Amino acid sequence: MEDQPMIPGPAVPSPGEAACDDRADQRAETMRVLRRMSGLPAGDLERERLRAAVVEDHMPYARHIARRYGRRGVADEDFEQVAYLGLVKAVDNFDPDHGTAFLGYAAPMIVGEIKRYFRDATWGVHVPRHMQELTGALHKATDALTTELGREPTIPELAEHIGVDPDEVVEALDAAGAYTTSSLDRPVGFGQDCASLGELIGGEDPGFALTEDRAVLRGLVSELRDRDKRILLLRFFRGMTQAEIGEELGLSQMQISRILTKILCDLREGFE
Repeated sequence: MEDQPMIPGPAVPSPGEAACDDRADQRAETMRVLRRMSGLPAGDLERERLRAAVVEDHMPYARHIARRYGRRGVADEDFEQVAYLGLVKAVDNFDPDHGTAFLGYAAPMIVGEIKRYFRDATWGVHVPRHMQELTGALHKATDALTTELGREPTIPELAEHIGVDPDEVVEALDAAGAYTTSSLDRPVGFGQDCASLGELIGGEDPGFALTEDRAVLRGLVSELRDRDKRILLLRFFRGMTQAEIGEELGLSQMQISRILTKILCDLREGFE
């Protein structure tokens, strides 16, 4: 019996090729839905249904991007919500006739939304936008120069690498400390009886205000007449009564009272 020629069967795609075909089909379906959306007026129920379907289909992709930024002490849920917001904006603003694939348009939109969230909402203390951007550039420059030099870069080296003044680098280093804040209730040390951070922060010393008042008062008293200075000395430092002061200065108690009242009024006005 002669060998029969083998008839080749249909080619079986590999798993990788099948996955690529599935993704291509999904992208094509997404573009078809987006084109159909663009032809419907705003507020149309069918348009809203298609919009929700595209958003729901691409939420795993948005979560994938969000997980790359789930660090620095911020909950992953926050980044997911921000990523979903960027996805919705991408669906609403995408133009199917522009010639760009949807994912190529949505990815930078989602990343940009997350970066804005970093800039505006994750700093513990408000820092100007320029300083926030400089702080980010400083982190990258530090990593790059550390690898290149084999040591921590100096401030002048960082300034030259970034293209700014050394003073700005110092400001950026200070600003980096404002990214996160600590609660005043945070315990410092170990054990149940350890103090909190707030208990270790000193309060305003009332002696500072008293020192300032004394300095101002000293200047005002120095401008008084000698008789008025003597009356203040006898009344407030020697504890003499108005009658005793009047007897020593040859004046009546009523005169001493009027003079003393005027002196005190002038001194009070000097503090205003």
